[in-house]
Formats: sequence, C-alpha cells, structure tokens
Amino acid sequence: MEQAGGLAFALRHSTIEGRITMVALLIFSLVSWTVIINKFRQLRKTRKQNGRFLSLYSAGTSPLDVFSQGIALEGSVLSDVYFEGCEELKRQLAKYGGRITNHGMGAVRIAMERGMGESSVSLESGMIILATAISGGPFVGLLGTVWGVMDTFSNIARTQQTSLTGMAPGVSAALINTVVGLLVAIPSLFCYNYLVTKMREITIELDNFAAHLDNVFETEYLKESGRARIVQGPPVEDASSEAGQREAYPLTGSPHPGAV
Repeated sequence: MEQAGGLAFALRHSTIEGRITMVALLIFSLVSWTVIINKFRQLRKTRKQNGRFLSLYSAGTSPLDVFSQGIALEGSVLSDVYFEGCEELKRQLAKYGGRITNHGMGAVRIAMERGMGESSVSLESGMIILATAISGGPFVGLLGTVWGVMDTFSNIARTQQTSLTGMAPGVSAALINTVVGLLVAIPSLFCYNYLVTKMREITIELDNFAAHLDNVFETEYLKESGRARIVQGPPVEDASSEAGQREAYPLTGSPHPGAV
C-alpha cells in the first residue's frame, strides 16, 4: 500500500514534461513487448518447421525429392534455402542438359547464400527496436528525471522554501521517470540476450545444412570433367630408375656397357 501510495503521489505531482516522457516510454515499452512476443512466436515456429523439413528431407531417396513434391514449409529457413538452391540447380541442369559444370555449381551456391542472407535478415528483423530500448530507455528516463529536478530547484529558488517538504514532491515526481525507463530497458535486455542466443543456434543449423546440401549437389550433379584434377608427372619408378642409371654410369666418357 505504501509503495502504491508513493507511486500515486509521484504521478500526481509530476510535471507536464515528466508526463510526456513517461507516455513516450510507455509507448516504446508497448512496441518492445510487441516485438518480443512476435520474435518468440517466430523462433518457435521456425524451430518446429525446421524439424519437420529435416524429417521430410531425410526420408527422401534423392536430394530433389522434397523439391519435386513441392513441399515448402512456411517459416522454415532450411526449406527456404533448400528451395532457392534447388530452383537454381534445376535451371542449371536444364541449361547444361544433365550434369553441370563448376560455373553452374557456383550459381547454385550463390543462390543458397542469397537465401541464407534473406533468412538471417528475417530472423533479426525487429531486434534493433530491443537494442534501442536497452540503450535508450534509461537515458530517456534520466532526461525526464534531470528535467524534473531542475524544475524543482527552480521552484525552490523562486519560492525561497528550502525545506524537505517542499522538495519531496518534485524530486519524487522526477525520479519516477528513471523507474519507468528502467522498466522499459530491463525486460528488453533479458529477452534480447535470449533471442540472440536462439537465433545464433538457428543460424548455425542453417550454415551446416547449406554446407551439407552443397556437398550433396556437387557429388550428385557436378560433371567429373569439371572437377579439379591433380596433374600427375612421370612415374616415380621411372625417374628413380633413370637417376640410378646415371649414378651407375656417370658421364665420364666411358662407353655404356651395351654400346658397341
């Protein structure tokens, strides 16, 4: 009851500037909580859809089974990257009439990288709002507090009342802005750290799947002639045999035993 009475007392004695600051912080808090709830829903859906896609992909007998069936799972970043790569692979296969060259495989990799970038941007969308709430909320509240304290001391100077009773209403009304600013920043900080950790896990899973898919596509659809081969020199035994002959028969002008 005392805490509620203190809060009501501070709100009752707050200035217009302080109330404007609190309203701005409350609006920003509402926006932050909207982003937090949406991001939790998005990440939960993404993890669920990724699991479903991996089950479908693992059950297939060919890398293009899921693509040929057209089973695109909304919300799955793995599915998005997979379909980006498969669509480009299909174009390259039609272009080269079968297995593709290194140039065509490079186009497939670029398509998958583009899909990975778009997925990362989708996962990180809205996080700038939480970062701004974390860093800006306390400063906006501090601004309101300093402004309120400044007005309080200005009133004391005008009225010549230096008693604690005269200062208390203005100071308490000013400090409530800092409280509201911290109430905006603290939940945003905890949720931001949690969301960043979960997004990093999904991004690592996406990178691993893209690397696996690139390896599978290269193994199944890349031309053998397009792969890099090691150019072998003369057989080692021939070189060593020739060197042995030179050691046995140095160039001293003596005829070779087989020579006439």
